[in-house]
Amino acid sequence: MKYSKVMKERIRRVQVLLQELGYELFDEERLDESFSSAFLSTEGVQGMFFIEQENRFLEVAYNLTFSPQLAFFLQQRMGEIVETCFEYGCYLNTYSDENAVSLSIFSKVYFSGLNYSSLRDTLEDFTQCAMEVKETLSLKESD
Repeated sequence: MKYSKVMKERIRRVQVLLQELGYELFDEERLDESFSSAFLSTEGVQGMFFIEQENRFLEVAYNLTFSPQLAFFLQQRMGEIVETCFEYGCYLNTYSDENAVSLSIFSKVYFSGLNYSSLRDTLEDFTQCAMEVKETLSLKESD
C-alpha cells in the first residue's frame, strides 16, 4: 500500500496529537486510500478516527449498536438525539437491518486547522455528545 506524502503526514500528525492528548491507539486498518484506527483514553473515552486520501478532514466516530427490538425505543428518542448532536457540532447516521440497529455519532476537523487545541476541543465536544446520547438512551457504563 502506497500512500501519498500528504496522506502519510496526515496519519502521522493525527497519531502524534492523539497520543499527546493521552489516547491509546489500536486496531489500525490501512486500505488503499484510507486509514482508520480506534482510540481509547485513560478515562475510558473511546471511538474511531478515519482519514481518507481524497478528503480534507479528520473524522471521528462513536458507534452504538442495538437489538432490532429496540428500534421503536430509538425512534421515540431520535429528536433528542439529533438536538444533542446539533448542540455539540456533531452529526449522526443510523443503519438498521434484521440483525441490528446502529447509531453512529461523527465529528470532524479540517486538516488545515488541525492542531493540539482544535483536536482537544473537538474531542471534548464529541465525547460530551456521545455521553449525553448514551444518557438519553439510559445506557449505563459497565465496570
